[in-house]
Amino acid sequence: MAGSALRRLMAEYKQLTLNPPEGIIAGPINEENFFEWEALITGPEGTCFEGGVFPAKLIFPPDYPLSPPKMQFTCEILCRWQSVYIYFTCSGDDPMGYESSAERWSPVQSVEKILLSVISMLAEPNDESGANVDAAKMWRESREEFNKIAEKIVRRTLGIPT
Repeated sequence: MAGSALRRLMAEYKQLTLNPPEGIIAGPINEENFFEWEALITGPEGTCFEGGVFPAKLIFPPDYPLSPPKMQFTCEILCRWQSVYIYFTCSGDDPMGYESSAERWSPVQSVEKILLSVISMLAEPNDESGANVDAAKMWRESREEFNKIAEKIVRRTLGIPT
């Protein structure tokens, strides 16, 4: 199984290098282990995360794509995924009861689709299913405060004093 997963990951990496999506750089941490990747995701234009560069790590299981990878931001980020695995790659059911893990992951997903979905989630956080309940509440009830904190986080990702 790991052989087919490796072939798939190599093909996805090749596609990402030949035709990189805007705002995303991703690939294996080293070419000796295609099951651990790092990614840089640029905050989408017109959002409170605009201009930020958010590093993340992806870990692929030996039976990828039958099972989803796990992705975790390796920096501070104020949204539903702060220090937790992203929504549709989590195993198990949605703790908020919206959908099962089977409804979130499909083998037709790809690394590119996952990362583009993350950019989309940065642009439009789902405050109804937030892992960071306080951030979801702030997004709904005090958008100005949320945006100020997000601006500080963006500055930190760029190494600019806040």
